[in-house]
Amino acid sequence: MDHADVLILGGGLVGSALGVALDRHGLSSIIVDPADPAVTLEAGFDGRASAVASASHKMLDAIGVGAALHGKGCEIRQIRVSDGLALGKLDFTPAPEDAALGTMYENRVLRRALFDAATAAPRGDLRMRTRATTITRDAGGVRATLSSGATVTADLLVAAEGRNSPTRDAAGINVARWQYDHTAIIGAFHHERSHENVAYEIFYPAGPFALLPLPDDEAGHRSAIVWTVASEHAAGMLKLGDRGFLAEAEKRMGGFLGTLSNASPRASYPLGFHHAARVTDTRLVLVGDAAHGIHPIAGQGVNLGYRDVAALVEVLVEGRRLGLDAGDAQLLKRYEGWRGLDTFMVAAATDTLTRLFGIPGKAASAVRRFGISAVDRFPPLKDRFMAEARGESGDLPKLLMGTTV
Repeated sequence: MDHADVLILGGGLVGSALGVALDRHGLSSIIVDPADPAVTLEAGFDGRASAVASASHKMLDAIGVGAALHGKGCEIRQIRVSDGLALGKLDFTPAPEDAALGTMYENRVLRRALFDAATAAPRGDLRMRTRATTITRDAGGVRATLSSGATVTADLLVAAEGRNSPTRDAAGINVARWQYDHTAIIGAFHHERSHENVAYEIFYPAGPFALLPLPDDEAGHRSAIVWTVASEHAAGMLKLGDRGFLAEAEKRMGGFLGTLSNASPRASYPLGFHHAARVTDTRLVLVGDAAHGIHPIAGQGVNLGYRDVAALVEVLVEGRRLGLDAGDAQLLKRYEGWRGLDTFMVAAATDTLTRLFGIPGKAASAVRRFGISAVDRFPPLKDRFMAEARGESGDLPKLLMGTTV
């Protein structure tokens, strides 16, 4: 029977990062994931891209994953926010000597780097194409039977299974959730003019239209797109041919990046909000989308998961130094207190922004433009927003400051 300090259910962008971070700090893990890496590591599996905040990137560097990402992302040096194409904008531009606001990576690049690191981790045991069929948790520990027939034990169970986490539901943890009646169309394309490392967030009543800078390739300048549309229009948008899709995108952009070309295959996913009432139970911790899911309006989705990872690792490492096992109730209480408030505040702010920018009408648009212009002229408030974008606000775990625990 195999034993580890932590049994992690889910080996995605958050679960694999947790396994690697634990290994770097001398803690062992078994990661179980039903996915087939031959499928999930294929270039065409997931067309999404993620904005990794600078604090999250410090963690990836500290746990040894940053080197594998070197040169494969595109720094975000500026964020420009506007209400449609009307006059009035809000620019977040750090000083040249300051860190970038974040780095855009295609998800396939992140997934490959983390998979390779988790596979190579000496104290990690990554078991793909495997699921836990039965799990028991009690004061003595965690015991799981796997689909392979193996039985494993651990001191702590971590659910990193995503927004539909069966482990969270089996634990009876209540979840507040609602749908926005919005769908995100995702993809990428080339454009005539350089994006100059600027991310654009253009708000329309139907939802935000986000352009996110990607590294240039042999065909030229490139950006990812997250285009929020009313759910009733999503099917029609996906049926558009490349020419029609690019024409519609160019219209939303007002042509500021020139002619668009080379549209990638598009995908869509419904947008919703969910927030777990608590993120711990007996010898159980929720991380990532199992604990919280927010609108992509602020690009904080995967970064909230990485904040979970950094906080949990710090709690467990300090507990180990005190002679406590990873599932000790005192440690889980500390994690709950640390992450519960932070994730709620980010989720509430994101939901408020989504609703505020979704109010139709000229009067609402005028109020938004006034607010945008006012913030643009108030440097202290802009600095606060930039700190949020970098993931550097609040009580930061050591990993998010770039140091091991």
